[in-house]
Amino acid sequence: MGRAFEYRRASKEARWDKMSKLFPKLAKAITMAAREGGTDPEMNPRLRTAILNAKAQNMPKDNIKAAIERASGKDTAEYAEITYEGKGPHGVLIMVEAATDNNTRTIANVRAYFSKNGGTVVPTGSLEFMFSRKAVFEFDAPENITRDDLEFELIEAGLESLEEYDDTWYIYGDWANFGSLSKALEDKEIEVKKAALKRIPLNPVTLSEDELAEVEKLIDRLEDDDDVQAVYTNIA
Repeated sequence: MGRAFEYRRASKEARWDKMSKLFPKLAKAITMAAREGGTDPEMNPRLRTAILNAKAQNMPKDNIKAAIERASGKDTAEYAEITYEGKGPHGVLIMVEAATDNNTRTIANVRAYFSKNGGTVVPTGSLEFMFSRKAVFEFDAPENITRDDLEFELIEAGLESLEEYDDTWYIYGDWANFGSLSKALEDKEIEVKKAALKRIPLNPVTLSEDELAEVEKLIDRLEDDDDVQAVYTNIA
């Protein structure tokens, strides 16, 4: 599950090479987190994670500070978090997470992307059961603890699996245990590079290169939309 999933996410993130697209998405996540749970990262795990992910993408400190301060601004747009579901070319299942201040605009755009790229939007809840929500943490292999010891110490915090590739380790747990896993890693003084709640397909499918290229066109269009925060598929 982990390696193929993370490889795909890494390749998609590499295509987000335009900071004009990436930074506003990161800033929006920070603002929403600060508005929901307060502007103190020490007391707001979601904000702490949003800041962590922004730093991982080299977002300037001034941008991060401005995004936090924006949460208390009276003129700041109220964003709603909405998940859209659809089927792409070759029956690929797609979950689209968005943060929008205008659902009419966003759903119209999402429908257009699917329609023009061989897909269709389906009713909310149609595909949810085909994915599991996981808390995912990425960090460099620690020098002061073995894999077996770390797995043992994180079990009570909700660890489900630990996978590694080269010198990078990935921790997986149920989404509800995001906070406890985050705190456990902090207590172990492990510096997390990225952390997120992700949707993992329960039954991944394999596509040919040509089929994958078709689906990629749709995914690219979705990810380029300012309101879309993340896109997940059931591609292996």
